[in-house]
Amino acid sequence: MRSISMLEHPGVGTGALIAVMGYAVVFFGIVLLLVVVTVLGKVMLSRKKEQTPAPAPAPAAAPGPEAKPVAKGTAGELKLYDTDPRDAALIMAITAHKLGKPINELRFRSIREVKEK
Repeated sequence: MRSISMLEHPGVGTGALIAVMGYAVVFFGIVLLLVVVTVLGKVMLSRKKEQTPAPAPAPAAAPGPEAKPVAKGTAGELKLYDTDPRDAALIMAITAHKLGKPINELRFRSIREVKEK
């Protein structure tokens, strides 16, 4: 005769135990992965801090009017409608000059030529 093991026809208790053990293994794997990623992140940040040189001391500023800080970056994409790119550049430069601001602190969304009727 053939013997029937518990795993061939598991009862409710055995099935619940198998499910809980499976969940525990998956949960342990996720926690372990979280720990590894956190440790590696801290190691990479410490290496990055070690590699960056210390900033040079700023030279003494000459007395006089205070210099404005230079803005960095771009303000997005510009759409041109019936306008030459050279004309658009001139319009942006004139506008920035009249406002007294650097051109990269202004945001131009689109430039359209207005034609008289």
